[in-house]
Amino acid sequence: MPGRLPVVFVSHGSPEALLEAAGAVACWRGLGRRLPEPRAILAVSAHWRARVPTASLAGVPATLHDFAGFAPALHRLHYPAPGAPALAERAVALLSAAGLAAELHPDRGLDHGAWAPLLAMYPQARVPLAQLSLGREGPAAHLAVGRALAPLREEGVLILASGAITHNFAWLDFGAADRPPLPRARAFADWVAARLAARDLDALLDYRAAGDGAEAHPSEEHLLPLFVALGAAGDAISERHTPDYAYGGLAMDAYVWREAGA
Repeated sequence: MPGRLPVVFVSHGSPEALLEAAGAVACWRGLGRRLPEPRAILAVSAHWRARVPTASLAGVPATLHDFAGFAPALHRLHYPAPGAPALAERAVALLSAAGLAAELHPDRGLDHGAWAPLLAMYPQARVPLAQLSLGREGPAAHLAVGRALAPLREEGVLILASGAITHNFAWLDFGAADRPPLPRARAFADWVAARLAARDLDALLDYRAAGDGAEAHPSEEHLLPLFVALGAAGDAISERHTPDYAYGGLAMDAYVWREAGA
């Protein structure tokens, strides 16, 4: 068992990413091959937001097809990983010990923000998995959530945060999957990368004041998982992966944080 597992953030894209975003899928597969084998996975997805961070106790998490209007083939995809109720309880205990409100859910399944990248990363679906929701607060609160969960990395748990570096539907051209990146989307994605590399937490927490930050995220739930990952990563070094953009305006960046020398 590795001493301390990396932390991963992926931009999960549209529900059709598994069918259309070949570069992102190749990236996710590559991450699954190169990362140490985890004992369990804690997934934090933009598509589950609760009153407070909430962990699912599901013993056999259902695959939630929480979308409509996409290819019927997506509804035939399932991710039958075993649940990890003990990990859910451990996550809530860590949050509570840090003075953060947290709850348990008896059986909530996996939304596509969790199962879509995992289907590419760990297609055999044999690693036990628990999902943790976002809360209702902003970036600073989610950074604190990540910091509270950081001890899980020493316990063989891979923390996988799934959201989006850019998430403005007005920037997307769904009729042109291979459209060149929108300059504003690229500019914001590069700004995030530079701030992450510099560990400039103050700027990241105030991202809505930076250039196109507020336009890149008209609502911020898709960027909040990044702050959970950043909190859990601590002083680890960020590594950026840049698959092709989807629909011109959807940056598909992924990040891995590893300890120096790992």
